[in-house]
Amino acid sequence: MVDSILAPVTHVLPLTTIRRERLLPVSGRVLVRKGQKLNPADILAEANLTPQHLMLDVARGLGMKVERADEHIQRKVGESVSEGDIIAGPVGWASRVVRAPRSGRVILTEKGKVFLEVESPPFQLRAGMPGFVLSLIAERGAVIETSGALVQGVWGNGGIDIGLLHVLTSKPEDVLTADRLDVSLRGSVILAGFCGEAGVLQTAAELPLRGLILASLAASLVPIAARIPFPIVVLEGFGLLPMNTVAFKLLTTNERREVALNAEPYDPYANTRPEIIIPLPVTDMPPEPREATVFSLNQRVRVLRAPYHSQVGTIIALPSGLEAFPSGVRAPAAQVRLENGTEVFLPLANLEVLE
Repeated sequence: MVDSILAPVTHVLPLTTIRRERLLPVSGRVLVRKGQKLNPADILAEANLTPQHLMLDVARGLGMKVERADEHIQRKVGESVSEGDIIAGPVGWASRVVRAPRSGRVILTEKGKVFLEVESPPFQLRAGMPGFVLSLIAERGAVIETSGALVQGVWGNGGIDIGLLHVLTSKPEDVLTADRLDVSLRGSVILAGFCGEAGVLQTAAELPLRGLILASLAASLVPIAARIPFPIVVLEGFGLLPMNTVAFKLLTTNERREVALNAEPYDPYANTRPEIIIPLPVTDMPPEPREATVFSLNQRVRVLRAPYHSQVGTIIALPSGLEAFPSGVRAPAAQVRLENGTEVFLPLANLEVLE
């Protein structure tokens, strides 16, 4: 049955309850408390992921033969040391010593050498969104909750930040050029259309911005965008694509509001994707969005493939069986009325639900 086919969902919601579980990849230390108010960049938890190892050449450091160097090692295997602690020596009239270059633990001593497992900077998990800590997850993280508008994208460069939204696009198909970026935008989150030039990203980084929301991005710019020091969220994909009208209207009507960007990469297995959150005050928490649904009549959908890529429409028919398309493919399909009134048959695989 067509109406039992699971439909992918992208959320573009003017008001909803947003609840996110933020977890360390391994056990660590949770740094927040229940009920605490957080900003997106606040450190929620931290953990040591991969220890580093150093080899200290004691024989060379003390200026003696390997056979004698072991006699002057002062530390035992398993012993903890702090930066600057003496590892071996002193010897000779100059009182030569070998010191620990960093804090750590001795894991091996042999043949005139000492091996240290040293402390490395911890991995720090940021909140990723503004809100309150709803609950704690022991040694792993916390659940954060807020209310507001939510817009999900398809690609992000991993950055997290928050700032005032400044709109640099007057229509969904606009192209962003470097001459539209000036010092007055410093510290803002910019909403723009298509970015096709490396110079645009370089100019934005020099200002710098707090964030950049794009309708689409040239695929050749992905390596550059991944290195930009502020979050970049792409809403539609790669190539010259217009912003879908639902997201365009929602974002442009919230200009000058504070917006939070969590540009984490899209991961269907972890159910994470880049998101834009606009915190809004409410008296009662609105309902949470659905994460999964099935295709049904009167649903609002977005087209994922040419020639109607990014256009929004409504499902007006779901024929049973398989439809034949000019390419020769037979597939489950829907009849969709696009916003301009055009009615087209499209494979369900080329549609996602907007809600």
